[in-house]
Amino acid sequence: MNMKICFLLFSIITANILWAQKAAVGKSTLPIPEIKKLAYADSARLVNIFKDIHENPELGFMETRTAAIVAKELKSLGYEVMTGIGIKGVVGILKNGDGPVVMYRADMDCNAVKETTGLPYASTKIVKKADGVEVPVMHACGHDAHTTWMLGIARIMVTLKNQWQGTLIMIGQPAEEPGGGAEAMAAEMYKKGVPEPDYLLGMHTAPAPVGYYLNAPGYRMAGADQFDVTFYGKGGHGSSPHEAIDPIVMAANAILQYQTIISRNFDPQSAAVVTVGAVQAGIDNNVIPGSATLKLNTRYFNNKDRDFMVNSINRIDSGIALANNLPPSLYPVLKMKGRVSPLVNDTAMVAKIDAALERFTGPGKNIKGIPPVMGSEDFQHLVVNNKVKVYDYLLVGIAHPADVAKANKAGMMFPYFNHNSDFKVDLSAIPFCTSLGAVALIEMFKK
Repeated sequence: MNMKICFLLFSIITANILWAQKAAVGKSTLPIPEIKKLAYADSARLVNIFKDIHENPELGFMETRTAAIVAKELKSLGYEVMTGIGIKGVVGILKNGDGPVVMYRADMDCNAVKETTGLPYASTKIVKKADGVEVPVMHACGHDAHTTWMLGIARIMVTLKNQWQGTLIMIGQPAEEPGGGAEAMAAEMYKKGVPEPDYLLGMHTAPAPVGYYLNAPGYRMAGADQFDVTFYGKGGHGSSPHEAIDPIVMAANAILQYQTIISRNFDPQSAAVVTVGAVQAGIDNNVIPGSATLKLNTRYFNNKDRDFMVNSINRIDSGIALANNLPPSLYPVLKMKGRVSPLVNDTAMVAKIDAALERFTGPGKNIKGIPPVMGSEDFQHLVVNNKVKVYDYLLVGIAHPADVAKANKAGMMFPYFNHNSDFKVDLSAIPFCTSLGAVALIEMFKK
């Protein structure tokens, strides 16, 4: 064998070895033991952060204190931090060589609910809203846990930088509950140089037992509209209704007619909802006011159903105005306040993450067969005009297994529900879900 042939074979073998080594790095085994160790070693710190945020909840677009915590923690870890994005949003960017851009989101706002959990760190806060109304507030949907997990994951990702390559973007998002927070951030942050993500990942609390999660492809959450309908009439004395045109009666009539939009116009096997969440009209017992406002919410899984509901509401409102002999200038006005699209998980991303999570939790921990829920999210609006469709949103258990078992024995699926005054996150969920999120996130950087 001559020297040229020997050199050629040596070059080919060397190239193959280098290629195999490079491929092995891209497909290397997830550092699950290290992730678990880091998350549980950080548990005391994370639990303290969680309790602090839980005791000091803030409503949508008012998350000044929570955003400051997020910004401080991310800066201390070496992230490039931007604040005040979309009013109160925080962006943390960690560049770690060539690779995909992966965005992880946690929402920060709370609910206008009075807490009844009896926890030693329960919220007792009363907050004045923009309209001047004072309301009790609590984290009844687990956004305090979402924020805490993100901070724990952010530290793990820095510590394990040798296990992944690419750009990580951490998002502390305001105003998920009223809607608008994700769109507000998306409208601003990309113009300020935040890279658009290849993948978007998020997790949400669910009152399933700690250790379980729900991750499925396709439609998972409904789209939603938030809007007000104001009826106008002619005010007058309560003793002389014939001299007035009563907007409260018109609004009451509309409420009843709205209920037929679904029950008498939709296929019974189609999923849609029309809800009137509030009626605002008048002050005094003996005065017929000049207007009455209904606060509506709709849920749907496709634009055809959505448009039909909105058009039906407008048609009902106009019909009531016509029946009350109102001039066109006094016809009801519909004011759209917010809209989110249905949440549709990417099939390939779900499969990739599921495989990693099963190695972390063991088989049987992904709760299968749960249909899409009528609850909504704005997580998917963090990407510009939903241009990037590759996202995955997981539900993760946060209830103590003993509480779930007790509820099951009583014939209930869960011990409590999101948005209820007794909603709570078991502290064991803090390190576990931090581990779970870090496993999913690092997996998305793997080839």
